[in-house]
Formats: sequence, structure tokens, C-alpha cells
Amino acid sequence: MLSTAHQHNAWNLTAERRSRFKKARFIEEALAKARFCRALRHNALAKIIAECIPNFSEGRNEKIISALVREASSVPGAALLDFSSDPSHNRSVCTLLGQLESLGEAAFRLCRLASELIDLNCHAGEHPRMGATDVIPFIPVKGAGMAECIEMSKAVASRIWNELKIPVFLYELSASCPDRKDLSNVRKGQFEGMPKKLLEPSWAPDFGKREIHSTAGVTAVGARMPLIAYNINLSTSDLSIAKAIAKAVRGSSGGYAFCKAIGIMLTERNTAQVSMNMVNFEATPLYRVQEAVRAEAKRWGVSIIGSELIGLSPSKALLDVAAYYLQIENFDSEKQIIENRLLQME
Repeated sequence: MLSTAHQHNAWNLTAERRSRFKKARFIEEALAKARFCRALRHNALAKIIAECIPNFSEGRNEKIISALVREASSVPGAALLDFSSDPSHNRSVCTLLGQLESLGEAAFRLCRLASELIDLNCHAGEHPRMGATDVIPFIPVKGAGMAECIEMSKAVASRIWNELKIPVFLYELSASCPDRKDLSNVRKGQFEGMPKKLLEPSWAPDFGKREIHSTAGVTAVGARMPLIAYNINLSTSDLSIAKAIAKAVRGSSGGYAFCKAIGIMLTERNTAQVSMNMVNFEATPLYRVQEAVRAEAKRWGVSIIGSELIGLSPSKALLDVAAYYLQIENFDSEKQIIENRLLQME
């Protein structure tokens, strides 16, 4: 196990070292994508059926992050499309695409590695968390439906408990009861509060004993539809403003039904952020929430200074934003976007 000091020494990395690390990680990801494309051309992975997006409670230690990237790139049949880390959140998000069986294997290996390298007793960050591998969602893409992803989520959850002794909650469409569908409800209490929560009558893990793993905590595994992780940065260091805006726009407190939002602080930038998961971008488009955040921010005398996309997004979500702000009349993305036309020619 890495020492506490070692786990957090990346926080003070020089800009040059951070730059070298990002370049090295980019090369690793590019090589993985190249291997994946070569396999596709040889028909080894012709059946791409799902996406898996494990989230890890580490966003600062370059050695741990690099080890996770290498592990994510090592499973045949699964391609690492994206790996993003945030030191303020102290969290990393991995996006994998490929055969469902390969994704299940990759998710397990990553969870195992994270349990060996990450000690949540030494973890601090803005993002809520309950596990070293905090959450593992499976998302159907092509060739298989939600039922197959639910089945895989349960198989991986069972293996995580049986082999790693990390308790697992099933969430979203894999949930065993309505109270467990919402990840924020499952994660409430976080790592520190989980020992007590697991003893409550209604919160026995779906897999495992009523006792957390001493360093890796608890993991949530499930199947869901695609979501967009979208964050908006504000021209203030007042966290209470970000929290007030998040409350105004999220569905659970009367805002948009398909928006989940919290207010957090980006310590490195001294900037408050509205951090969101958009779980249905067609029902609640990004531009709608963007304008709602802008209006709420104006009430507090602050403005939007930037936004960020974490991981991948369906192209339609961003094209809808472009069409809205550019006010393009009679816009047809299938006919007017070159890349879409090229795909139609294949």
C-alpha cells in the first residue's frame, strides 16, 4: 500500500511534470485506440455492444492514475476511449467501449487494482465518494440491450464481493429496490458514514456483508442509459452560491427532472462550480440548463466563466447546443454534418 504522503505528493507537481504526465497518458490512450481500430479492421471486435465508465477516487497521484490507465488498456476486446482526472474532485473517470464480456473483465481488473492502490482513509476531495472504485455503470450501445447490461452488472458485482470482499450496491436499472436506483441516495453518508449505514435494516449490500472494506469502502455497480457529465464554473469563490444554483436547477429540489447537480469548490482555481449529471439530454438539453444557471448566477451578481465536459458525450447533445445558439433554421444534422454523411456512405 502506498503511504499517505506518497498518495498526495502529486498535488504539488510542477506544471512541467504535469505536462509530461498528461502527454504520456495521451500516448498510452492513443496506442490503445490504435490497437482497437486494428482489431476492428481484422473483425476481432466487430460486435461492439456496450460502454463501461468506472469512476475512481483518485485524481492527484500520477503513479496511481498511470497504473489505472495501463490496466484499462490491457484487456483485449475493450478499448480505452477516454481517461480524465480532476485534482479538486480527487476523482478519475475512465471510458471503455467494446464487447460486454471484455468490459466486465476490465471493470473487475480495474476495481481490483484500485483496491490495492487507493486508501479512502487518506482521501479528501470535493466529489462525494464511498469506494476506491466508486461506481461502475454499463451502458448499452449496439448489438445488445439493457437486459444484457443488467446481467453483466450483477455478474461483476458478484465477482467483486467474492474475490475482493468489497460490498456492492446495485443501482439505476440494476437496482434491487426503488430506493437504490438513484446513486446519490446509495452514496449518501459516503465512506465515513457507510459502516453505520450498512447496519440499517434497509441498507444491506446486494452483494457482501454489512461491513465496508477497510480501505476500498463500498462500490456501486449498475446499468443505465447514457448521461453527460457537464460542469459550469462561476466567477466567484463563494461555494454557497454554487450550492444555491445547483439546488435551483436539479430535479430533486424542483428544477429540471433530468438534471442532477451539486455545488463544489475547485481549490486549485479558487473557483466555485456547479457540477452536473444530465441523465436525459433530449428531455433536458444542455443549453436549457446553461441558461438557467446563467440566470441564477446573475441574481447573485456572478457570471459563467467556463464549462467542462467530463468523458464522452453523444454528438447530438452538442449539435443541439450549436443549433440553439446559432439559431440555424431547418437544421438537419444527418444531412448537413460532413462526418454524418460519410458514415452513411460506409
